Amino acid sequence: MTKQIISTPNAPTSSLYSQGIRVGSTIYVSGMIGIDQTTTELAGPTIQEQTRQAVRNCVAVLEAGGGIRDDIVQITVLLTNPGDFTGMNEAYADEFPTEQPTRAVAKLGVELPGVLVSIMMTAQLSD
Repeated sequence: MTKQIISTPNAPTSSLYSQGIRVGSTIYVSGMIGIDQTTTELAGPTIQEQTRQAVRNCVAVLEAGGGIRDDIVQITVLLTNPGDFTGMNEAYADEFPTEQPTRAVAKLGVELPGVLVSIMMTAQLSD
């Protein structure tokens, strides 16, 4: 099976990793933080603002690879501060009100200035 690198200007990028990779009908999206690409700044100082933007960034990569939001099957959320769990859940519930993907939540192992959350996704495209 061929591995296709996914890249979009609509999500944060780095020379150290691919934004996403598509292998067959599966898309793997790297951990995205809550940077708004239109301003290149964090979407805001709250966990809710950053969670919403991180999800939007992941979806932008997913769409660049030919997927849609309904294709998401698994999400991993990494929190800088585990005390932000309730606020993250509030924003997450807005983003996924029905038919939620599977999810894991853990502590983010590195501290980045102002960054409260990183989200990664796996999607399985419909045939």
